[in-house]
Amino acid sequence: MLSLKQVHHIAIICSDYERSKKFYTEVLGFTIEREVYRAARQSYKLDLCLNGQYIIELFSFPDPPPRPSRPESCGLRHLAFAVADIDVSVKWLAAQQVAVEPIRVDEYTGKRFTFFADPDGLPLELYEWAQ
Repeated sequence: MLSLKQVHHIAIICSDYERSKKFYTEVLGFTIEREVYRAARQSYKLDLCLNGQYIIELFSFPDPPPRPSRPESCGLRHLAFAVADIDVSVKWLAAQQVAVEPIRVDEYTGKRFTFFADPDGLPLELYEWAQ
C-alpha cells in the first residue's frame, strides 16, 4: 500500500505573477519561503508558507492557457482554507476588495463556509473550523 503522509504542496500557475504574489501574500497572508526566476523557462517559482508550513508553489509562465472553472468542470474543484472565525475573514477580504459569496452552512457538518476567487478566478473556500 502507498503510505501517503500528507499533502506536500499545491502548484498554481498564474497569469499575472506580481498581482498573484501580492494576493497570496498580502491578502491571504502567506509568507515567502523562496522565490526564484528560472530564465530557461521564463518562469518565476514562488514557494509560499502558511503558519510555517510549505503549502503553495506559485508559478508564472509565458501565456498559459486559461482553465475553465465555471460552469464546474472535471478536475480540481477548489482549494479550501480553514479559518477560526469566518465573519472576521470575510470582512478582511471585503476590505481588500475581494468579492465573497454569501456564507452557507454545510448540511452534514453544520460548519459555515464561503467561496471567493484568486486573481485568475481559481475558486477558493473558507471553512470555519474551530480547534
